[in-house]
Amino acid sequence: MQKYFLSPSIIASDFTRLTEEIRACESAGADWLHMDIMDGHFVPTITIGPLFVEACKRASKLPLDVHLMISEPEKYIEDFAKAGASNITVHVETCPDLPKVVKKIQSLGCKAGITLNPATPASALDSALPLADLVLVMSVKPGYSGQTFMPEMISKVEEIRNKLNALRSSAHLEVDGGINLDTLPLMKKAGANAFVTGNAAFKHPQGTAAGVKALKELASSPTL
Repeated sequence: MQKYFLSPSIIASDFTRLTEEIRACESAGADWLHMDIMDGHFVPTITIGPLFVEACKRASKLPLDVHLMISEPEKYIEDFAKAGASNITVHVETCPDLPKVVKKIQSLGCKAGITLNPATPASALDSALPLADLVLVMSVKPGYSGQTFMPEMISKVEEIRNKLNALRSSAHLEVDGGINLDTLPLMKKAGANAFVTGNAAFKHPQGTAAGVKALKELASSPTL
């Protein structure tokens, strides 16, 4: 039976209430905490680094789902592993030898994720797909929180799901970007089983716990 995972993106939270926000995610059933690491080079924004990840590790027992939107990620993988990352996901655009980087992540005791920008074809992942523990499909252009979902990425999720099935891979297929109560079912139907969410969780009118709970129930619903 397929398992579904909800991974609230911590950069959408209220940093002045970080511990409370993490507790709300935990109590409402979040499975992972998503960490968007941006360097101001590969993407225009600068966000957080290993020290922040380490602080979240101390504040939470949830697995930390770390997405490296940075240039030369292989230089920093060990730092994030030491900080407490459970999953470390890297971009094919920044890794000329993607299988090598995947193996390095796994050698550090972390699950290895691979991802690609919306404009990059799914075939770019083929060399590392049999090795990956997780594949992340971006449904917005990486770099900014709160962007509008790109419906054309549904077909990319379907394509990658078919590739994983052909390989008999147990890798998680994760989606990130504009995931809310309307778009999550579309990505679930396309074959995703892990969902990153930002504003739909942390900017919910009834608070973070209500936002996470609603999305988690939808992800886990057998009726979709």
